[in-house]
Amino acid sequence: MSGDTLQILIAMVSYMVIVIGIGLYFAKRANESSENYFLGGRSLGPLVTAMSAEASDMSGWLLMGLPGVAYWYGLSDAFWTAIGLAAGTYLNWLIVAKRLHNYSVAANDSITIPDFFSNRFKEEKKIIMTISAVFILVFFTVYAASCFVTVGKLFNVLFGFKYQYMMVVGAAFVLFYTYLGGFLAESASDTMQAIVMIFALVTVLTIATYAAGGMSVVIENSRLIPGFFEFFGIASPATVDGVQQLVNGVAQFNEAGKYGLYTILSTLAWGLGYFGMPQVLLRFMAIRDPNELKQSRRIAALWVCISLSAAVFIGIIGRTLFPTELLTYSDSESIFVVLSSNLLPAFFAGVVMAGILAATISSSDSYLLIAASAFSKNIYQHLIKKDATDKQVMNVSRIILVVITILGIIIALDEDSVIFTIVSFAWAGFGATFGPITLFSLFWKRTTRQGAIAGLLSGGITVFVWKLILRPIGGIFGVYELLPAFIVSSIFIYIVSKNTEEPSEEILKEFEMVKKQTKMP
Repeated sequence: MSGDTLQILIAMVSYMVIVIGIGLYFAKRANESSENYFLGGRSLGPLVTAMSAEASDMSGWLLMGLPGVAYWYGLSDAFWTAIGLAAGTYLNWLIVAKRLHNYSVAANDSITIPDFFSNRFKEEKKIIMTISAVFILVFFTVYAASCFVTVGKLFNVLFGFKYQYMMVVGAAFVLFYTYLGGFLAESASDTMQAIVMIFALVTVLTIATYAAGGMSVVIENSRLIPGFFEFFGIASPATVDGVQQLVNGVAQFNEAGKYGLYTILSTLAWGLGYFGMPQVLLRFMAIRDPNELKQSRRIAALWVCISLSAAVFIGIIGRTLFPTELLTYSDSESIFVVLSSNLLPAFFAGVVMAGILAATISSSDSYLLIAASAFSKNIYQHLIKKDATDKQVMNVSRIILVVITILGIIIALDEDSVIFTIVSFAWAGFGATFGPITLFSLFWKRTTRQGAIAGLLSGGITVFVWKLILRPIGGIFGVYELLPAFIVSSIFIYIVSKNTEEPSEEILKEFEMVKKQTKMP
């Protein structure tokens, strides 16, 4: 191992030690009760609420997946995705955050998302809770796998270590400190990691722009590639068996593809996913004072806009500086690593690339913890062992943490996995399963329990059917599965609710009470 490589490794290991320290610091408080372990005792301040929500949401795909899309396909796909995500972030904080916080308190002080849905409809038989918990387990296992892929790729590219070994080490690290500190450790470390992530993105963007000769040079070079720097076109790398072809050392592209309105709407649909993201919704529930959510919203919106913009242009600039370095779609997701390691002093590069670890860790800990709570609180305590003590619930959650980690590792074993593709599927799953029912539960008092069940099932099933069966057909079915699944779920909720008995007087009174409590910011 060279001296430079050793410096990078030292910087990244130092960062990981700090994160473990945070887990140890919060371990005692987290173990006081399951509410502290899973929701931090509703004690988060506005800064921690905002930063931890965005860090847990974005994951490693922000520093690897999104720049990889821009490097491979050009501006349009990454740009419209970023616009959808930015809009979805702001609207979620604006219209959902405060009402969900108040409603989760009113609905029997719910501390998980399945808890809230079940309590909102006053379930006796916990069908909504069970369905919600199962979908959370499935999609968060996939999500965790995407994070493990990120760690494996990062250390493989940097140090030449075998991908599978590094992926397992990264997974074990995340498991260890999530196991210790729970939600409080996760939220505190996520705040630090959000700062590291935005610092890394802005630093690499600035240095890379300078190295390329300025943004005007980058734009001029990008326009030489068909469809690469267009809002309504898309680049098409000329590949053989997935590998981009070189002629006299020049990367080859086919004619530009069209990026029409239908495709734009499909890409913007990423924003719909926010209304169903448990890791974000939990932050709304956990803030200490709902009146502080306005401040959190401003912090989150600013962070998201800066981070997404930087990530997109890092991919664009990377194609100018290293046009032939990464010749497969999977490899293109390493452009942030390539830029950092080539343009920055070794130790500083290690600090910047700790941003990738930050993004990955901040997300995977959320995914593991929420999935574990979904099983231990919503399935084990409510269905399997109704007299389970708080300690038993927490012990079961830790066992499930290990099980989910192992399943995520199995999914992530393929080193050719594309992070963006894995994330997009899990994102669609949560957005279509939980997004519509979250909105209907909060804003339409006529929503019934039967409608909620229909919406959960139809949304989740449509994601799988559209992704695996219909989307490969292409044409009108080529749209991102989140959009049709979100629409289908909404239709089912409305039709079934209108054709079933109105909610009870108790449910209606609680809805009106929360509505009065919650003034639009």
